[in-house]
Amino acid sequence: MMDRKQLDEQVSVSAEPALEEMASLAETGVEVVVCNRPEQEAEGQPSFAELEQAVSAAGMTFVAIPFSRGQMQQAHSEEFASLLRSGKKVHAFCRTGNRSCNLWAAAGCLNGMDKKILHQAAQQAGFDISGILVTY
Repeated sequence: MMDRKQLDEQVSVSAEPALEEMASLAETGVEVVVCNRPEQEAEGQPSFAELEQAVSAAGMTFVAIPFSRGQMQQAHSEEFASLLRSGKKVHAFCRTGNRSCNLWAAAGCLNGMDKKILHQAAQQAGFDISGILVTY
């Protein structure tokens, strides 16, 4: 069962949902599903093609912005920031949800969101983004 953390009205994050859980994301209004883990990061994970198929079948858009732990680059943040500016409801995931939360925070900083609000939202969801807030 997916442990989904709502970061703000637009974005939720989680560890990797099962393919059959994609439809339930669509039912909650999610329009875009973002994968932040690299292809084949761990054994037994669905491929990007399988993820895209499950997400598309549920009527959503699949976007891969993959990076390994500690390897987030400015380009990743800019791509996610641009996605957030679309106004669409986004669910992002990685192995634990931590990378996705950090990416959301970095993108929020790029989009001019209040760092205190970002920090509070991440803390409430159980994530520490203090390193991101220092960088951005």
